[in-house]
Amino acid sequence: MDEGVLRGKREDVSGRLRQLGRVVVAVSGGVDSAVLLALAVEALGREPVLAVTAVSASLSERDAKDARKLARGLGVRHLELRTGELDDPAYRRNDPDRCYHCRRTMFRSLKEIAEKQGFGHTVYGAIADDVGDFRPGMEAARQEGVEAPMADAGITKEEVRALARECGLDRWDKPAGGCLSTRIPFGTEITADRLRQVETAEEALARLGFGVVRVRHHGEVARVELDDDGLDRVLDRSVRARVVAAARSAGFRFVALDLEGYRRGSLNPPSAVRKP
Repeated sequence: MDEGVLRGKREDVSGRLRQLGRVVVAVSGGVDSAVLLALAVEALGREPVLAVTAVSASLSERDAKDARKLARGLGVRHLELRTGELDDPAYRRNDPDRCYHCRRTMFRSLKEIAEKQGFGHTVYGAIADDVGDFRPGMEAARQEGVEAPMADAGITKEEVRALARECGLDRWDKPAGGCLSTRIPFGTEITADRLRQVETAEEALARLGFGVVRVRHHGEVARVELDDDGLDRVLDRSVRARVVAAARSAGFRFVALDLEGYRRGSLNPPSAVRKP
């Protein structure tokens, strides 16, 4: 990684934030939004920055806790916003544009908070890797005027993790998570019970020491995606037994191991899957 290029991108983001002035930062508990919040505090100070986390059934409790810890560590005011996307039939229907409906609800609520609290702009942690991927939520951000300084500066995931280390964030290597709804195939209704099943199973697998984990909800079947290290571990019969027990404890009847392992957006429509 070229340190000079990264330094230039970091300065670009800081410059964009200074131009915006007082900002609401959408904080999800992931590393991308964590870096954006840290850079906002660095560029603007604490008082002109408000961190807001949209809390719903699709946000894991682990991510919610990480968002709280991040805001406390940076010394910024943090609000938790209860969003009601499950009240939206278009979201529950879980068509391929599901993320658009979720993000539209969230961004509109964030903008309302920004206006009431006297903040002129709202920003979120999209990065360059997200551009061109299947991300209907980015269209919602564009329509609502929510800005993505890191994506605009061309910052990649690798660079985000490097910036997180530079900023002293203790979760710089946190695996990408995404919202829990991404574990449910399009066309299957999103319900609080299904989201809770996924979260319970993934949390149990995390406690077993697995890093990158996805539990895809296929009715009675939990399709488990693991990274290469995880796939190596489950060659051990006793480890496999614990994986099965973890998924069954969440209410699944059958447990399937995906031999392709974890890959981003495995439930995306075929036309949206990136070619290797």
